Amino acid sequence: MSDGGLFTVLVVAKAPVPGLAKTRLCPPLTYEAAADVAAASLLDTLHVASESVGLDRSRVVVSMTGDLSCAARRDDVMTALEGCHVVDQRGSSFGERLAGAHQDAGALGTGSPVVQIGMDTPHVTADLLSAAAAQLSGPTSAVIGEAVDGGWWLLALADPSAAAVLARVPMSRSDTARLTREALQSIDITVTDTSRLSDVDTWGDAVAVSAEYPNLGFAASVWVHQNATHQRIDR
Repeated sequence: MSDGGLFTVLVVAKAPVPGLAKTRLCPPLTYEAAADVAAASLLDTLHVASESVGLDRSRVVVSMTGDLSCAARRDDVMTALEGCHVVDQRGSSFGERLAGAHQDAGALGTGSPVVQIGMDTPHVTADLLSAAAAQLSGPTSAVIGEAVDGGWWLLALADPSAAAVLARVPMSRSDTARLTREALQSIDITVTDTSRLSDVDTWGDAVAVSAEYPNLGFAASVWVHQNATHQRIDR
């Protein structure tokens, strides 16, 4: 790895705005409750991203879509973003937006490898991010963290320009990880795997992750809205 082992963390995220973020949690949640859970997930993710880079938060790049002024927990989110590079997502398809995000992170990271995650794994740790970066073996290497559903939760690239292939990879499918691996290999990138994690896509996922990782702010938000949902149903 370049820069003495330093790496840039790229977080691809939606602003936690009602009706925009985590809508697959509805029902049983309302859009407002789902946005609160999304905000908690984003805050946990940003904390880990900052922890993984130590004092230099300029090595965290957040590629964002949505209006933060309308976000749940707006003040907390804005505080968590201080010192990070926040860039707008660009492109029509999700694959194009991912490719653009890597390009932006590469430009801001001055040659450092890029380790990209989303906001669907609030249970990620700084050690997992560092371990993925350490697996990069040279300028044409990549690391994929496959998700339980067949997608991927992490993509680390020694050369972020290789992410251009993501523009032609179908996203949010059960074979997305495999297709991403094949696309990278088609341009002579050596791909290795890191830890497998569950994404939080549905309410069942959220409850399961909260039960396994009860110390997260995400878990606290899930429990609050789980109780509120039960009370609403009981009435």
